[in-house]
Amino acid sequence: MTPPGNRPRVELLTRAGCELCQRMHDRLMELAGELNFSLATTDVDAAAAAGNTALRAEFGDRLPVVLLDGREHSYWEVDEPRLRADLAGR
Repeated sequence: MTPPGNRPRVELLTRAGCELCQRMHDRLMELAGELNFSLATTDVDAAAAAGNTALRAEFGDRLPVVLLDGREHSYWEVDEPRLRADLAGR
């Protein structure tokens, strides 16, 4: 098992009221336990209201977006085969 400090980080970019975002979050929660990655969720609209407009500017028109270790991995759906392969290759 990977030590907690070295676990891959998956971040889901989302916004309030997005049903697709919620379904994606639920699936990522299931996968996090199985594949041993940490999962964070960021609401791009809340981040923009707090002064970080970059996420909404870059990703706001194609939410939800999955970032793996800070880099875009997939959007609109979890690319589960690719995520599994990328995590296995670490």
